[in-house]
Order: sequence, then structure tokens, then C-alpha cells
Amino acid sequence: MANIAILGFGTVGSGVLEVCRRNAAAIARRVGEAVEVKYILDVRDFSASPDAALFVDSLDTILADESVRVVVETIGGTRFAYPYVKQCLQSGRSVCTSNKEMVAAYGAELLALARQNGVAFLFEASVGGGTPIITPMHQCLAANHVHAVQGIVNGTTNFILTKMKDEGMGFDAALKIAQELGYAETKDPGDDVDGRDACRKIAILSSLACGRHIYPDNIPTRGIRAVTVADIKAAAALGCTIKLIAWYREGEDGRPSAGVEPMLVPDSNQLAGVNDVFNAVLMQGDMLGDVVFYGRGAGKLPTASAVVADVIDALQRGVRIHDTLFWAPAPKPDGFLPDADCCPRYLAVQGLSGAVLAQVAGPGALPLADSGDAAAVLTAPLTAEAADVLCDKITLLGGRLTLMLKQMPA
Repeated sequence: MANIAILGFGTVGSGVLEVCRRNAAAIARRVGEAVEVKYILDVRDFSASPDAALFVDSLDTILADESVRVVVETIGGTRFAYPYVKQCLQSGRSVCTSNKEMVAAYGAELLALARQNGVAFLFEASVGGGTPIITPMHQCLAANHVHAVQGIVNGTTNFILTKMKDEGMGFDAALKIAQELGYAETKDPGDDVDGRDACRKIAILSSLACGRHIYPDNIPTRGIRAVTVADIKAAAALGCTIKLIAWYREGEDGRPSAGVEPMLVPDSNQLAGVNDVFNAVLMQGDMLGDVVFYGRGAGKLPTASAVVADVIDALQRGVRIHDTLFWAPAPKPDGFLPDADCCPRYLAVQGLSGAVLAQVAGPGALPLADSGDAAAVLTAPLTAEAADVLCDKITLLGGRLTLMLKQMPA
């Protein structure tokens, strides 16, 4: 019998218990022994639950029981989760988590701690929810050097942008529907719509790709609040759609760059057809070339199934899994990672006519919209530095930039 404990009994935590019970026979067959949830740590009152006997209110109860071999962390955040996970790893127990914030902030430290104590620290569900991304990346692509990652890793923003495109709906109206359907937080949807969720996910993938810790604070991040229906129509006129893209790239000098930002995605690009709450991640390996991972990015049972798959791996392979799943600690640099992209850029500006904007945008600029006091244009390929200079010129002329988007390759 392999006993496990669950920390936090919210959506994912309750899903882990359900998956362990519904698929108990299949899980036991893969592990070679029965897997049973022995404890659930949650300070809320579950005395009326049919599983009331499983609940404890102190981590010490779990740590004192040597029969608990794997701990599942689904508390979220870092205030409690991080010290709890450290204690579990130090006690010689493997940990499986869906906590992207913790992994993005402390992944290198926790991976090293797991190796020191001969256990596993696994986090498949932290990036793709129920869609496998981490495991294929460090196992199936282990013979490749992954030099670029780009994708749609937040289902909420993808749902909102899909509504805006398909139904001509404004951002606020689309966000309200996402909240009503449970895709977005009702009190503060900022983690999703301002890009922080996607930033944590690309920080994890970037760290795994380059082999050293990439901090979320060093990744420039913009969300989708500024995107309007007019911008989406202008994108369509260019044969593009607007998506929130999280990306990582290794430069010719080996230096990493990464970002999260809405982009113009040509309709011929594989990511353009990823709609609603679906996610897709495209990785480029030096041997394999392009490979795409596609699926739902969230949901109780899909995410819980990924966590339980990690539990199976932890019981089967233990610390051996970190022969390929690891990245090294690294000092936190100042400022943002560099952006070496040279690409066409969509500019939406208020306070300037289309003729003036096209003139200041320079040769090769393609006018897209002009209402007299607001206009949009697609520039010729520009570096980030040249784009900044152009934005300064627009400001000097009395214009106000409302949105700037890179255009991805086809």
C-alpha cells in the first residue's frame, strides 16, 4: 500500500481524491501496489463530509506518519505551500504539485532539495493543466536542445479573445461571460487578463529549456485589457488573429529572452486556430524541429489527472526522474530579459490621422484604419529599440499609443 496526503482540498485537491478512487485499479496496476489517500490537510471545517476522517489541520500529523510516501500540494500561492513543500521534501517524501506560482519562483531550489533527499519534485499540472507538456519536454525531447518555445498557455484569455473575434464583443462583455462560466476569477481576474499566469508558465518552460532558473520578474509581461474589437478587425484584414502569446527564445549568443504579450498571429500559423479555452505550445528542437502540444489548459479532473500521473511517476521512479527533470539555480538579474525580435508591428494610435501616422511610421508602413483622430498601421520590420524611437515620435506629435503588437511569422 502506497499512502499519499493531499494539502489543500479545493478544486484540484478534491479532483485528486476523485481520480485516485475512480481509477484505483488502473493506478495500482501501473504502480504495482494500491495507492490510497490517507490524509487531507485543510483548515476549513469538513466535519459533514463523508471523508471527514481523512482531514487533519496540521502538517505535523502527516510528517509524523512514515507510511506517507508522496504529498500532493494543491494549496496554491507561496505563503503556506512553499514552506510546507520544503518540509515534505526534507522529510524524504516526494511532492507533486499544480502550483505554477511556487514552481516559477522556487523551482530550482525545490528541485535541488528533492535530489539532495533522494525524492521527486514533480509539477506537470503547473503549465498545461491536463495537457502533458513538462514530461514530454524532459523525456521525449531529452535528445534535443529546445531553443524556442511559444504558445497559448492561458485558456481564459484565449476564450475572451475568441469571443471578441467571433461575436464582435468588447473586452468587458467577454470577460463577464468568462467569469459567469467559471473561467475567470470574479473578484480579481488580473492573473489571467494581465498575463501573470502565462508569465509563470513560460518561466517554468524557459527554465527547463535553458537549464537554469528564469525568474518571472525578469519576463516582460502585457495582458489583453487594451485589445479592442477595432484591433481585432484590423488584424483580420491582415489575415491574422490576436492571441496572448508566451514565448521563450535562445539567441545566437546563447542568451535567453522571453515575454508574454498579445500578438498578431497569421492565419497560416498553427497557433491561430487554437480557440476558446484550449491551449497549445509549440517547441522547436534542434533535432526534431517543431512539435505542438494541444489540449485543455484547466479543469478539475484534467488537472487532477496530471497530478496523479506525477504521483505514479514519483512512486515508480523517485529521484531518478531528476536525471532529466531539473534546472540549476541562477542569480536574479536586474531588469527584463532582452528582446532581439525584428518584426512588423501593429500600432493603434489616438490623436493622429492615418496620413500622419503612416508618414511617421516610415517606409513600408501599411495604413489599416483612419477615423480622423485615431488610426492604425502595420510597420515594416522593426527592432524593439526602433519601435521605442517611433513611439517617442508619436508622443511628440501629440498622439497616444493605445496598442502595439508584434506580428509573428506565418
